[in-house]
Amino acid sequence: MKFHYGGKYTDESQLIRKPDPENSVMFKEPESMNKMAIKMNILALIVFFFFMVLLFVRGTAYKMTFLGTVLFFLSMVPHEFLHAICFKEDVTMYTNLSKFMLFVYGTEDMSKTRFILMSLCPNIVFGLIPFVIFMIFPTLNTLGTLGAMALSAGAGDYLNVIHALTEVPNGAKVYCNGIHTYWYKQD
Repeated sequence: MKFHYGGKYTDESQLIRKPDPENSVMFKEPESMNKMAIKMNILALIVFFFFMVLLFVRGTAYKMTFLGTVLFFLSMVPHEFLHAICFKEDVTMYTNLSKFMLFVYGTEDMSKTRFILMSLCPNIVFGLIPFVIFMIFPTLNTLGTLGAMALSAGAGDYLNVIHALTEVPNGAKVYCNGIHTYWYKQD
């Protein structure tokens, strides 16, 4: 994997494009970045509410910690590095901190399974594992806070996984091109 920093993301024209393979199919995702952002934010709020309910059930929702919040913000760049290490070829990280936006982008073809693992890897490491540890040891509020926030921040990743599971046939390759994700069957 070759990692590059692409700088501040302003629009889709910054993203490397490649010719679409014959018979490629775009994920059934919104056409514009704004519509996609709205969908991701709604999902993030739903996920965050769900995990806040779990924090409350464990009797600690009122104990969201400052340290857990700081750890969440510090995990944002490593979150993107965990996505990046799942690529074999070039991958570029873009940021737009005024919009709380960080993402990695690569156009390589990958299997459906690797695409799903790439999408979920940082959410498991920074979200699920800390939250499960908190659920087992509820006095570890910092891990509960980190986990709840990290799991909700992965909304875009979950949408990618949902599309991959419901739209991509086994044996197909998945790739990104511009702001959209596509799949195609190899002959």
